[in-house]
Amino acid sequence: MTTLTMLAIIAAPAVMYVYAPGFHSDPEKFALATDMFRLTIPYLLFMSLTAFASSILNTYGSFTTPAFAPVLLNVAMIAGALWLTPYMAEPIMALGWAVIIAGILQLALQIPELWRKKLLIPPKVDFKHEGVERIMKLMLPALFGVSVTQINLLLNTIWASFMQDGSVSWLYSAERMTELPLGLIGVAIGTVILPSLSARHSEQNPEKFKAMMDWAAKVIVMAGLPASIALFMLSTPIIQALFERGQFTFEDTQMTALALQCMSGGVIAFMLIKVFAPGFYAQQDTRTPVRIGLMAVAANAILNVVFIGLFKLINWEAEHMALALASTGSAMVNAGLLYFYLHKRNIFRFGAHWKKLFLQFMFANVVMIAALAYALSWYNADVSQWMRVLEVLILCVVGVVA
Repeated sequence: MTTLTMLAIIAAPAVMYVYAPGFHSDPEKFALATDMFRLTIPYLLFMSLTAFASSILNTYGSFTTPAFAPVLLNVAMIAGALWLTPYMAEPIMALGWAVIIAGILQLALQIPELWRKKLLIPPKVDFKHEGVERIMKLMLPALFGVSVTQINLLLNTIWASFMQDGSVSWLYSAERMTELPLGLIGVAIGTVILPSLSARHSEQNPEKFKAMMDWAAKVIVMAGLPASIALFMLSTPIIQALFERGQFTFEDTQMTALALQCMSGGVIAFMLIKVFAPGFYAQQDTRTPVRIGLMAVAANAILNVVFIGLFKLINWEAEHMALALASTGSAMVNAGLLYFYLHKRNIFRFGAHWKKLFLQFMFANVVMIAALAYALSWYNADVSQWMRVLEVLILCVVGVVA
């Protein structure tokens, strides 16, 4: 990772040209983006070490410290925005420094627990070790399997850089909102069940394996389905409460809300991927998720072209919505194919008891939709920022209670 980081710093202009080619027409924007990339890319090294430390702790049944570590990124970003920006010629660079500081803090947080568990051992390079060889064979295809979302986001960013100013930010802000339920529930469940599923597989206990996946799927659907619906219905109030101030105008709110509505349908799919994929990884099958990931990336690329062409045909200015819709479609393809192969190989399938569950979920969500629709009639955007936040919190409480 150190070598990769150094190469990325040296080749920053070339990387930025690939990542956001649309910026090249604006030399000032391109130069600033390149400087920001050089500043933040070391975060990749720190996060790789953090992820490695977290995975070690997870195998020992320790989830608290690794789960808390990402909070430090938010803390550092907020602190950087509040306190560093006045000292920067380019205020946005303060967030770049905040990212680096966050990477160091997240890694440092893991060290004491690794020390207490006597897991801080000197590294010994032995590429011929049986375990290393097995991990390398499993890791290479897994690298692609778990990075499908990032590849799709990269493709979307490339497309968005050619669209109207603001498209990259609108998509990014909307994607951040979808990460909230995905991070709180989807990633958490996926992280917890993988070591447990691996243990059940090693014990050759398929019934307990299926029961654990069934439990995880219940939690995901129970939380993910209302989250998808709520993000669609509350898109504008949420964006107004969190972002609409300063340089973020009402037009930015509208454009971001449109992107969020298009992405909201993919939330449940993204969350189910976090459950379905570990079903294969626990059995040391990394090839199936990779094949499905390739199909999902292809679907995203095709849908981008189709939706962008459709939006141009109807002369719709908000072209970035096409990219958001493509992301949702790609996630549904990914989740659908993962379940298809789990079902086909009798690894996991929705049993007869799910008929009752689906009816319960459907009824509960219809009630929530009615409650939110009524509560939205009382929503007032012409208030202070803190009142907007309070109104959104009330709307969320109404949805959860319903």
